[in-house]
Amino acid sequence: MKLAERFVLDALAYLLCVLSCLCFVGLKLVGSPYGRYASPRSAFRLPARAAWAMQELPSVAVPLFVCAGAASERLQRWPNRILLAMFLVHYAQRSLIFPFLIRGGKPMPLCLSVLAFVFCTYNSYLQSRYLSQYAVYADDWITDPRFITGFVLWLVGLLINIHSDHILRNLRKPGETGYKIPRGGLFEYISAANYFGEVVEWCGYALASWSIQGGAFALFTFCFLFTRAQHHHQWYLEKFEDYPKFRKIIIPFLF
Repeated sequence: MKLAERFVLDALAYLLCVLSCLCFVGLKLVGSPYGRYASPRSAFRLPARAAWAMQELPSVAVPLFVCAGAASERLQRWPNRILLAMFLVHYAQRSLIFPFLIRGGKPMPLCLSVLAFVFCTYNSYLQSRYLSQYAVYADDWITDPRFITGFVLWLVGLLINIHSDHILRNLRKPGETGYKIPRGGLFEYISAANYFGEVVEWCGYALASWSIQGGAFALFTFCFLFTRAQHHHQWYLEKFEDYPKFRKIIIPFLF
């Protein structure tokens, strides 16, 4: 039974890699129709705060359920505990804090919110089940350069993501409407600083976990956010004549 489930978890991770590539191609062709790109003709839409909270919540609830529902023998090891905590810290912020800091926000098409809910359920089961039951690390893994480097990248990415979201929330003063050019932080160098932070964060997690499950998640994050960052960058260039031409899309000084 254990061997069969381990095989299933590996298969789910490889499937996520395939879905990442399909997502990349699909979003390049049709874009990501939410936020500023959402069609006002969408029949069913959710308020931004409710949509973000609902769709991200499985990434907190599922790991807690997985760990409470069976003997989580691997969580007796510190590497497994820390890696799962890294996952939970991010999504606790995204589902329990971030939505309630949103100022205004465009309504989210219901179908996209449901897809995000399904992804978070899928991925959180994959990560938490693997870490709690099957991931085997040496006792000294937390001193391994891969774990240390990955943890530092995760922490730096988390802080960049939170700080960049703070900048975006405060672009408009009370009563103002419309869009503005983001200033400050890594927005001075790239158009999608918040996405860059999240990509760095999950690449760090993947390195620290040294697993196909973590790598598949990082790949999906990059494929999804890279295409959206491209759309943001092009939108800024078309909307603002004075938009800084030296800004890159998502990787400072490179791309």
